[in-house]
Amino acid sequence: MTGRHLRGALAATAAGILLAGLALFSGAGPAAAAPVTDCTQWGTTDMQGGTYTYQQNEWNSSARQCVSVDTATGAWKLTEANFSLTTAGPPATYPSSYKGCHWGACTANSGLPIRVSELGSARSTFDTTQVASGAWNAAYDLWFNSAPTTDDQPDGTELMIWINHRGGVQPIGSRTATLTSDGRTWDVWTGPGASGWKVISYVLQGGATAVTDLDVKRLVDDATARGQINPAHYLIDAEAGFEIWQGGQGLGVNSFSFDAGKGSGGGDTTPPTAPRNPRSTGASSSSASLAWDPATDDVGVTSYDVYRGGTRVGSTDGTTYTDTGLTASTAYSYTVRARDAAGNVSPPTGPVSVTTEPGGGAGTGNLKVQYKTSDTSATDNAIGMNLKLVNTGSSTQSLKDVEIRYWFDDSASSYTTWCDWAQIDCSTLTHSVSTNGTTTGANRYLKVNVTSGTLAAGASTGDIQLRLHRSDWSNLNEADDYSHGTASAYTDAPKIGVYSGGQLLWGTAP
Repeated sequence: MTGRHLRGALAATAAGILLAGLALFSGAGPAAAAPVTDCTQWGTTDMQGGTYTYQQNEWNSSARQCVSVDTATGAWKLTEANFSLTTAGPPATYPSSYKGCHWGACTANSGLPIRVSELGSARSTFDTTQVASGAWNAAYDLWFNSAPTTDDQPDGTELMIWINHRGGVQPIGSRTATLTSDGRTWDVWTGPGASGWKVISYVLQGGATAVTDLDVKRLVDDATARGQINPAHYLIDAEAGFEIWQGGQGLGVNSFSFDAGKGSGGGDTTPPTAPRNPRSTGASSSSASLAWDPATDDVGVTSYDVYRGGTRVGSTDGTTYTDTGLTASTAYSYTVRARDAAGNVSPPTGPVSVTTEPGGGAGTGNLKVQYKTSDTSATDNAIGMNLKLVNTGSSTQSLKDVEIRYWFDDSASSYTTWCDWAQIDCSTLTHSVSTNGTTTGANRYLKVNVTSGTLAAGASTGDIQLRLHRSDWSNLNEADDYSHGTASAYTDAPKIGVYSGGQLLWGTAP
């Protein structure tokens, strides 16, 4: 769990306050001056004519940290950093860049502060150099305050956006929901900060070294809708860099931009219509899948919020959603609301009741899955497998919407999945990792969906070669995984599930 930056308490003098400021920057043309080197604890460097500022911000350590800053482009890199703090507490440092007013120090022509209710747009690009060692995150840090500026700890919300992390670190609080926006899926974490202020964190599933044209306003709107940000408060600054617990040398930012502006005025006050025809599209022992027809709006619908029993559990840009981590043999009630760009929210749909399947149920159908291992080590940094679907029936079987589930047990918050090769072509497959409650040996599963194709009676798909790893590439232990096997030749795999429309066709669910 990360601690937070108690920079207001640390900055006891006016000079200290200025040194506690953070900075953002955008890429530009070639550097015109030699890079600036800084090895001080609280040093700051103006970039791009003062539009952005880099800051050392070593707020929880006195170990030596050195950086090389290109003041023309805003790029920077840690040339010396070897921290060794436990990941159970706060990070040692947050070398970063900021734009706006932070702890009373303001960059030039930032366009900030902006009252949340007046925020019309906020977009950003963040491109980093990451290293495969240590414990750190690559993250934005946005601060909100009841007044347009403050020279002390902001009294509003802290919003963090983690684009990647390694070494077992995780945000403050607990994972409470997911959000899908612009083709990216985020885990949403909420909890109080070190001094009691609200903290909401968005953790990118799968991780990335860069995000381009990220719609930051979408995340601000989502946090506001969850009651985590007061719409009367101001966005006073935006920061980007690395929280570091261990190691850190070689981490750097190649380019960063942050641009925010007010809305056009007048405002759209008309909410969308309620989404139409809400329905269940299937369930497993630990998940429920929903779909609905689009809502309409005078300007345009931007997203849909999904509620389970009155509590919002997720948000998506599309018209389908799967709620995971549920209890077997349990009835759940769902409603859906539409949201437009101005933050107007529709009435809810009528409730949809979904009952999860019994745990440990066995499937019956005309498809089965066979498995052989492609990874003989149970304790390395990846889970590898070769699978194939076999049609055991007497007629052609459609593969569209067929889903394979490989259950495993792990505690990481994000993963990267791969289709290395498939006879039916990797382009016909989608794959991701989903949660599965607290089921022993199977609290996660690799979900592989087939998007098209058919399979003749008695035929198989041929090899489907898959692989997954933690986003930080740290080791896993497969020994107790429910679906793990050691067969070196294709063998029927009853502990790997095959689903269609949410119904178990093959295997025994954990």
